[in-house]
Amino acid sequence: MTNDKGQMTNMQFAKRLQPLQSNVFADMDRAKAIALAGGREVIDLSLGSSDLPAEAHVIEAIAQSLGDRSTHGYLLFNGTLGFREAAANWYEQKFGIKVDPQTEVLPLIGSQEGTAHLPLAILNPGDFALLLDPGYPSHAGGVYLASGQIYPMPLRAENDFLPVFADIPAPVLAQSRMMVLSYPHNPTAAIAPISFFQEAVAFCQQHNLVLVHDFPYVDLVFQETGESASSPNPKSLAPSILQADPEKSVSIEFFTLSKSYNMGGFRIGYAIGNAELINALRQVKAAVDFNQYRGILNGAIAALTGPQVGVKSAVAIFKQRRDAFISALHRIGWNVATPEATMYIWAKLPSPWSQNSIEFCTQLVKQTGVAASPGAGFGKSGEGYVRFALVHEPALLETAVERMAKFLR
Repeated sequence: MTNDKGQMTNMQFAKRLQPLQSNVFADMDRAKAIALAGGREVIDLSLGSSDLPAEAHVIEAIAQSLGDRSTHGYLLFNGTLGFREAAANWYEQKFGIKVDPQTEVLPLIGSQEGTAHLPLAILNPGDFALLLDPGYPSHAGGVYLASGQIYPMPLRAENDFLPVFADIPAPVLAQSRMMVLSYPHNPTAAIAPISFFQEAVAFCQQHNLVLVHDFPYVDLVFQETGESASSPNPKSLAPSILQADPEKSVSIEFFTLSKSYNMGGFRIGYAIGNAELINALRQVKAAVDFNQYRGILNGAIAALTGPQVGVKSAVAIFKQRRDAFISALHRIGWNVATPEATMYIWAKLPSPWSQNSIEFCTQLVKQTGVAASPGAGFGKSGEGYVRFALVHEPALLETAVERMAKFLR
């Protein structure tokens, strides 16, 4: 093999790195760099990183921590109790689920860390993980790092982008140890009703599977069902997996403050659920890292326990962007369904790009400066689609659609 200078080297690397050599975000970063080098003004809709700021009271809590010398050292598990209590209380208030902060909550460096590290605690080499296809890349990455095998569960529009458990072959099930779900879903923006989660829990109990639910978009839903959105406990379009498994028999859920509280760069989230799974993930974490800086946890506590006006404001902003972007697409003849959740638009590609999403995105950013994520980068069943992230103001989103109109013509 050669290094980045073209020199020969005898270094040998683990085979598990081979499937990690390419991912949708890295590929689009290279395409964006080429467009920028060519003088293009890039409108980046490829990465779901919120452009909104964290709330002032969150920043203040972190700022006050900086001057406290007691926050400057290593933070061990026992020192995270205040954050774990805030997380448990947040879940109880939002979903009516009793949670033990001592044994059923674990701080994470974002939910991505949880989905990437948990397979190390669950899978032996050769075991299967059942993953959504398309799905978030770190779900697959964690399985590869654990030397596991992936069985992709196809998500199709005719099934509302929900997997069909009956289609999983019996021999695969016999070797499977875990299933990973994530609704509201990235990249399709699909939602799942509580009845689907109840079916998933029963299926995993029957087949002795760990049920993992990645839950970043719990708050990014654009309407509620039930009596009214202002009632104390409206029925959310984004139920927790723990509402379908209140005994936490097989389930663990990952939440991040990146989306609800615009704290993506602070890298703070948590796992919540079955105590044995929490302990197993804690053992993996203990071999990899300490916890975040205590000041970040103080900011997260402020976010979870403080005013939630900022969350509602962010949802309203993304709803406005969704409506503006969808309307603009419809004006140019690209009829895309209006999603009920997330910060994404999942658009079926028109001809002649209907089976070449990577080439579509590469040429789009090259010729127009509009960057998007190809559906094929999220899995085989994502081919034929493109994902747009609503991370700019409506006027810029409309400009992006105008550029795409010229490209499509």
